[in-house]
Amino acid sequence: MVLESTQVFQRNTAARGKVLQAIERQTGHFTAEDLSQQLPGVGRATVYRTLGVLTRSGYLCKVLLGGNTLHYQVSPEEHHHHLVCIECDRIVDVESCEVADYARETALAQGFQLQRHRLEVYGRCPSCQIG
Repeated sequence: MVLESTQVFQRNTAARGKVLQAIERQTGHFTAEDLSQQLPGVGRATVYRTLGVLTRSGYLCKVLLGGNTLHYQVSPEEHHHHLVCIECDRIVDVESCEVADYARETALAQGFQLQRHRLEVYGRCPSCQIG
C-alpha cells in the first residue's frame, strides 16, 4: 500500500518523506533502529515520531518481540493479528479474525466505542518445537 505523506502528516517535511520511502522499501517486519541505520541523514527522533504517527493512523502495525523490541510492518488493507515465536522471534500474520464480535461486545459492555483491536499470540513455532 503506497501512502502519500500529505495524507497523514500535519506538517510534511523532507525527513518524514525519506522515512516513509524507507518504510515502503521494507519487505517484512522492521525496527526503528533498522530505519535509523538506513537513513543516516535523518534524526532518530524523527524516525520514532514518524513511526508513531503512521501507527496511530493505521498505516503501520507493531508487535513486541523478545527483549521488548518493537517491530513494525505496513498493515494490509484489512486488520490482522500475529503469532509470535518466543524462541526465534518469527512472526506469522493471521488475517482471519474470530475475535471481532467479542471485542465489539466487550467494548460496548464497558461503554467504549470500538475503533480497532489487535491480537498477538505468543508460543513456539513448529521449527522451535523440534529438538
